[in-house]
Amino acid sequence: MTRLSRRSYSIDAPTLAQRLLGATLVRVADNGVRLAGRIVETEAYCGPEDQAAHSYKARRTERTEPMFGVGGTSYVYFTYGMHHCMNIVAGRLDEPVAVLLRALEPTEGLEEMRTNRRPRRDGQPKPDDDLCSGPAKLCQAMGIDRLMTGLDMTTHDRLWVEPRARAPRPDQIVTTTRVGIDNAGDWVDAPLRWYLRGSPHVSVRDPEAERRA
Repeated sequence: MTRLSRRSYSIDAPTLAQRLLGATLVRVADNGVRLAGRIVETEAYCGPEDQAAHSYKARRTERTEPMFGVGGTSYVYFTYGMHHCMNIVAGRLDEPVAVLLRALEPTEGLEEMRTNRRPRRDGQPKPDDDLCSGPAKLCQAMGIDRLMTGLDMTTHDRLWVEPRARAPRPDQIVTTTRVGIDNAGDWVDAPLRWYLRGSPHVSVRDPEAERRA
């Protein structure tokens, strides 16, 4: 089994966010089933200066403590009283920067993911492109919750990232603004989200950014 090393994570958040595109997130479920998906959309959160980051102004709480860990630490938070979102810490110890995983292309364990995501209102299973097309959907499909925050993904036996076979071409990567951070001041317009052009699993497309790319 090959996984990303500590050195791979010990870089700035924007660089890690782009290098994670095409890599594979792996989660081994409690029943031993391997769930995996190719990372197709990420966002970078850049620490105490970033008004959209949970660590803005170096805010350090029980929830955000994993952000201050070494690169490769998982940071899973609960939001709106109903959703989990997963980040991977970048940088060095006590440098609270991280990458939010926004969407995956499911590749293994799809039946388990469909069970985790529950059927649609009409009783039909979720289509493949709706299983992990958003940070909350991703966590629900993969069975990731707050019990998985603060894990060392370079050594943990239930959660890790496998390197991509090859890097996407520059023209395959769309750079645009982050989603849902309207109260982040000057950081609202920061180009800190990346996704793979043409992937049906991306959560929010930006046609103008795609034309620019």
